[in-house]
Amino acid sequence: MKRSKLSLFLVMLFGGIMAFAQGTVDDYNRAYSLRTKYGADKVFYSNVAPQWIDGTHQFWYVRNTPEGRVYVSVNADKQERKELFDHKRLAGLLSEQSGKDVKTNAISLERLLVNKSQDTLRFVFDNQRWMYVVRKNQLINEGKLPVPPKQKHWMERDDEKVADPVTSPDGKYIAFIKNDNIYVKELATGKEKQLSLDGTLGNYYSAYISWSPDSKKVASCKIRPVEKRYVYYVESSPADQLQPKLHKQEYAKPGNELPFKIPAIFEVETGRAIIPSTELFDQQYELSSLDWNKDSRALTFEYNQRGHQVYRVLELSAETGDVRPLIEETSDKYVNYTRHFRHDLKDNKHIIWMSERDNWNHLYLYDRETAKPVRQLTKGEWYVREVLRIDEENRRIYFSANGMQKDEDPYLIRYYYIDFDGKGLTCLTPEEGMHQAWFSSDMNYLVDVYSMVDKAPVAVLRNAKDGKIAMPLETADITRLKAEGWKAPEVFVAKGRDGKTDMWGLIVRPTNFDPNKKYPVIEYIYQGPGSHYVPKTFMPYNWYMTSIAELGFIVVMVDGMGTSFRSREFENICYKNLKDAGLPDHIAWIKAAAQKYPSLDIDRVGIYGCSAGGQESTAAVLQYPDFYKAAYSACGCHDNRMDKIWWNEQWLGYPVGDQYKEASNVENAHLLCRPLMLLVGEMDDNVDPASTMQVVNALIKANKDFDLVVIPGAHHTMGEDFGEHKRYDFFVRHLLNTNPPKWDEITTNKE
Repeated sequence: MKRSKLSLFLVMLFGGIMAFAQGTVDDYNRAYSLRTKYGADKVFYSNVAPQWIDGTHQFWYVRNTPEGRVYVSVNADKQERKELFDHKRLAGLLSEQSGKDVKTNAISLERLLVNKSQDTLRFVFDNQRWMYVVRKNQLINEGKLPVPPKQKHWMERDDEKVADPVTSPDGKYIAFIKNDNIYVKELATGKEKQLSLDGTLGNYYSAYISWSPDSKKVASCKIRPVEKRYVYYVESSPADQLQPKLHKQEYAKPGNELPFKIPAIFEVETGRAIIPSTELFDQQYELSSLDWNKDSRALTFEYNQRGHQVYRVLELSAETGDVRPLIEETSDKYVNYTRHFRHDLKDNKHIIWMSERDNWNHLYLYDRETAKPVRQLTKGEWYVREVLRIDEENRRIYFSANGMQKDEDPYLIRYYYIDFDGKGLTCLTPEEGMHQAWFSSDMNYLVDVYSMVDKAPVAVLRNAKDGKIAMPLETADITRLKAEGWKAPEVFVAKGRDGKTDMWGLIVRPTNFDPNKKYPVIEYIYQGPGSHYVPKTFMPYNWYMTSIAELGFIVVMVDGMGTSFRSREFENICYKNLKDAGLPDHIAWIKAAAQKYPSLDIDRVGIYGCSAGGQESTAAVLQYPDFYKAAYSACGCHDNRMDKIWWNEQWLGYPVGDQYKEASNVENAHLLCRPLMLLVGEMDDNVDPASTMQVVNALIKANKDFDLVVIPGAHHTMGEDFGEHKRYDFFVRHLLNTNPPKWDEITTNKE
């Protein structure tokens, strides 16, 4: 009898364990299957991306219908929609002339341009340029698409040594660089004249020469270059040869010396040089935007001081050589120059300028003569995001902003206009949601597409005078998506470290979620200043969060203090303090979520991220091992002295000091007491791979156990397919305390 009861107990015990097993083959297969189950083909009448036909009130877009893709055009005045062309006829011609099997309901035209009468289309298909005359049903092959010129890598600084000669406004001269100096040539006679005499290889004149509007003067910058820093890469497994390849990439890092520029003006007739004192721009991070005033009497340029605590708009007199500030921004932390906007009005008397000086990002009207603000145009505890149009004729500014509605997610963007007198603020997109708008060229209409993570996209045509809906366009149909078991992420808000400021984030649960069960929590982190990162628009499948939840986790993401688009005070937490990473806010938010939802097991919390998120996820287990129990960190900028100059000098300051050490995972590696997996792409051209390898070196020296994954040939990555699978296994092993299934037992649905 006792044996029978014991057997029954064991059956119930192990049966229960099996019933709640996580990280199984079935869980992995289900996780990988969501990539296709939640694909774009399960959502219809979505992804509206209108293209206005220039100079008209008509636009076209692609309707994604259950039957396929349909190109349509809309007449905003008549509020009529029709097919842009006969899809069957064009599909037939494309099939015949390209040799491809083009389906009527699957036509895809790249770089499509439509003329005003909509009777001629130009586009790219199968790497060929085509013209289609709609009424004649005539398709003309205009030749193979030319090979685009190789673009400079975004880390390369422009030396300004090469540019085409510049013709004077009156057409009489060209200006050019020869032997590092500025020359002009009279076109009628071919006579050359050397204007600058002091240009040398080590102190040369920029080839970007600018003529004054009256054709009497030229301007350029004299540049003192510096020796460039490079990062070197060994490509271990190139596709075209057996032996490795050595690559190098220009890569300036914090503290590196930078070029120095001096604007210079030369009178063409007399050869007189106007060279200013550098007193107001002598500690350069960057000197830019060298533009002539309309009266030819002065140049306007911008100066970003090294360390970013001073930013000036300066005016250089072409008569006296004197330099005076028109606008000056200062901060004891940093001027957020990445929010830059300046518009010089045609009256040559006023400037519209964007600034965070009152703790929020707003627009100001400046007087050029007095160099003082006339008025603040926008004001309040909200944030101007982008200026779309300055309508000088009607004295109106169109812009986007977030945070104006106090009873909703402060990151949601809406579109507005306001008049030059700071009055008449009008919201053109009033519905709750993350909006994206496309305006007609005359600003009479806008197409508005809005959604939220839990609300499918809606597209409407609006009147741009009052925002009223002129015509509904599309409402996304997610019936098939829901039929696949899709559930929207939950938007969750809770107080941060100070107990009063709201932090906004997402909670993603597995599709077989059981509220009566405990789930380990995994946080996906990207907490860099410069933006916010928690998704706000409808997204059927989130590559980093959706699938991993299926293994038996609750996955979360939150924007903490130190990210952008709230107040300046909110973001400034990061200054000389990237070590903070918003983690105190993240921890408070996760604890609040667990208090509301007991299914979150905050005794088993993991964290992962890439780039800044790679740095922050490692920092989490180094600094807060009592809360974060495991971390996966990909391509992390683990020591900011190793990373790109522009990111780090803005947030950590200049000169390079102890604040860089304090934020370094290399310096703090000896603190590791939790499982850590580091991943790096050997060809990462965003974050120097040595940043990860130096953490590895420090961990080895500290006798710490960890995992390292190097992806041959990979650039800046979360890990690609291999790394993603390693990430899955890592958290299954360390948070579920389960041995993950063998890889050959899993169906990954990879091509």
